Amino acid sequence: MDTIAPKPILYSIGHSTHTIDTFISLLKRHDINAIADVRSMPYSRFSPQFSDKALEASLKENNIAYVFLGKELGVRRSNPDLYSNNKIDYRKISTLSSYRQGILRMIDGAGRMNVAMMCAEKDPLTCHRTILIARNAKLLVDDIRHILEDGSIETQSQLEDRLLLECKMNNEELFSTREQRLEDAYDRRALEVAYEEPASHA
Repeated sequence: MDTIAPKPILYSIGHSTHTIDTFISLLKRHDINAIADVRSMPYSRFSPQFSDKALEASLKENNIAYVFLGKELGVRRSNPDLYSNNKIDYRKISTLSSYRQGILRMIDGAGRMNVAMMCAEKDPLTCHRTILIARNAKLLVDDIRHILEDGSIETQSQLEDRLLLECKMNNEELFSTREQRLEDAYDRRALEVAYEEPASHA
């Protein structure tokens, strides 16, 4: 009788302004051996050590794989239909087949390696890796563990508790479930952090 494979664990991390040595040490601390880069543009003017070529070389030296998934999972899009009121609409992105394929590719990798999806922001609650990607991916994995700036872990459940608290939606209500409040909180935060294009995309 075939056994059902357990759901994998996915990690997330923001490179922030870390030195490359500090960043690598955070990855090693949590046994990360693959990075899925979900930035739309894989370079950093202020932290060139995290531009794709330099980052990939540093990771390779430490036996950590690198894959760029910004085309599938990034939020800077040229299609004006993906914008609402001049801001990228996360719900519209989540309907794209290429986006869903990117999610599945990342989770498939997480079934074989310890994968961390990486973007720039240090706080996962201010980044699309959480407000867009983790929101959709959480149903397909056992847990999403967010590596914070100090190296500590915030689980997906803990992160969502913090999201509700920051949105002042943490109190139980008679006519709404936690999941309903979470959906509202995700939508609210998405409007706050969504990439904004010039008025031509309005």
